[in-house]
Amino acid sequence: MATDLSDRHGPVSDLFPGMDSPDVYERYALTDEQVKTYHERGYVAGMRLLDEQQIEALRAELADVMRPDHDGVELWHEFFANESGDDQNVLFHALGAWRLREALHDVLWNPAFVVPASQLLGGPVRFWHDQLFCKPARHGGVVAWHQDYSYWTRTKPLAHLTCWIGLDDATTENGCLHYVPGSHAWPLLPTTNLAEGMDAIKEVLSPEQREQFVPEPCELRAGEASFHHAMTVHGSYANRSDRPRRGLVINVFRDGVCSDQDEPMLKGSDPIPAGAPMGGRFHPLLFAGQP
Repeated sequence: MATDLSDRHGPVSDLFPGMDSPDVYERYALTDEQVKTYHERGYVAGMRLLDEQQIEALRAELADVMRPDHDGVELWHEFFANESGDDQNVLFHALGAWRLREALHDVLWNPAFVVPASQLLGGPVRFWHDQLFCKPARHGGVVAWHQDYSYWTRTKPLAHLTCWIGLDDATTENGCLHYVPGSHAWPLLPTTNLAEGMDAIKEVLSPEQREQFVPEPCELRAGEASFHHAMTVHGSYANRSDRPRRGLVINVFRDGVCSDQDEPMLKGSDPIPAGAPMGGRFHPLLFAGQP
C-alpha cells in the first residue's frame, strides 16, 4: 500500500528549492505589470515554474499513476481514466495526486508557484486541491467552458486561484487552454458537463456576455504556467495532433476561506464544519507570505 503523503505538510524531497534563501521571494515574484494584467484580464501566463529535471520527474510519476493498477489507487479523491466516456475523445482527469507521489506532492511548495500565488491572492496561500488533465495524441477530448468557482461554492468567501502548469508544450493544435478575458467580472454561471462539447455555455450567457465571449488561446511551453481567477471562463478544445497534452493544476485560496458545508469537501477527506476556516490535513498552508 502506498504511503499517504497528505500528512506531510512540506517537501519530502529536494527536487524543488527551499524558501530559506533571503532573495527567494524577489527571484520568483511577478512584476507589477503581470499582477496588473491578472486583475484586468482575469489571467496571466507564461511564467516558468519548472526546470527540465522537475518536468521529467513529474512526467514519470504521472505515467505511473495513470496506470489502472498503480500503487495507491485508493487514495484518489476522484479518478477518471476517461471522463468523457468516449474512446475517441479521451480526457484523463483526477484529483489527489499530491497524496501519492513525491514530486506531485512537493510541487505544491515550489517557490516559483507559491510566491506568485501569494501576490495574486493578496495573502497567505492555502491548498484547496490538485488536478491532472491529460489528453492523448490524436483522440484527446475537450474541457468545456466553465468558471472554477461554479464547482467550489462549498467554500466561502471567493478568494481562490488556479495555476495550470504544462508538462508538455500546450498549443492550439494539441488542446491548450483558452480564456475569455474580462469574464472574471461576470456573475456566477451554471455548471455544464466538463467533458462533453464546448457549446453548452452559450445557453446560459446573456446577450451582452455573448458579445464579450471572445476566447484567446494560452499557448505554453512545457514547464510554463498560467494563473487565473476562479471566475474567469476558460476551456480547451480537443487534441487531434500527434503529441499529448498533459497538465497539472494546483488550486489554492487565501488563508481564512471557510467551509460552507458540514460534509467532507472531497471524497476521503476530513469534514470541516460550516463556518469554520479551511485547514487540517487535506488543506495545508503552503506559504505564509512575504518574509
